[in-house]
Amino acid sequence: MTPSLLSLYVRSRGLPGAAAALAVLFAASRWSADWLVGRPFYGTGARVPVVVLAPVLTAAVIGVSLHTHSREVDRGAPLPWWRWRAVHLLALTGPAVLCLGVAVPGDPGHFGAPTMVRGVLGFTGLAAAGAAVLGARLSWLPPVLYGGAVYLVAPRTPGGAAAVWAWSMQPGAQSAAWVTAVALFVGGAALVAVRGPAPEGRG
Repeated sequence: MTPSLLSLYVRSRGLPGAAAALAVLFAASRWSADWLVGRPFYGTGARVPVVVLAPVLTAAVIGVSLHTHSREVDRGAPLPWWRWRAVHLLALTGPAVLCLGVAVPGDPGHFGAPTMVRGVLGFTGLAAAGAAVLGARLSWLPPVLYGGAVYLVAPRTPGGAAAVWAWSMQPGAQSAAWVTAVALFVGGAALVAVRGPAPEGRG
């Protein structure tokens, strides 16, 4: 990436705004997690709203950032766009994983950092796949709808089949939940990197 092309890409995708939104999410997650953990009547499940909602919102921000205001210019540029999109995803997902992973205090075995990191990966994969199928502007729909549905219906007992379909609500190092989340991230990232975001009318 040459400096001029990199600058054009960053501006056309609104990446500074996405980075700022992620920074606000990190700060809000840290404050919320500290506040909830400090309430003794919540118990070990105090962090559940944060470790579910923060990754969903993070994924929504990353997915929407894949939108471009210069689709025709992109099509005319003989560049390996799949590499640019892959770097784009990693450049936002990596810091999000690191920052949100340290945003949750307390016992990591009970909805702590592992659950948060796993959520960012899995929901970002859903958002990336959503961008490839629905378009970047609607990429927030899959993580929001899926995350909300699982939050409402996931069983209280971890493990079993729920570790696969309710991976975002699993505490600790549930291997099946990790496999599912990582597979979603890799699959979604590969899909949008190769195909690019779906067309969105005149966008």
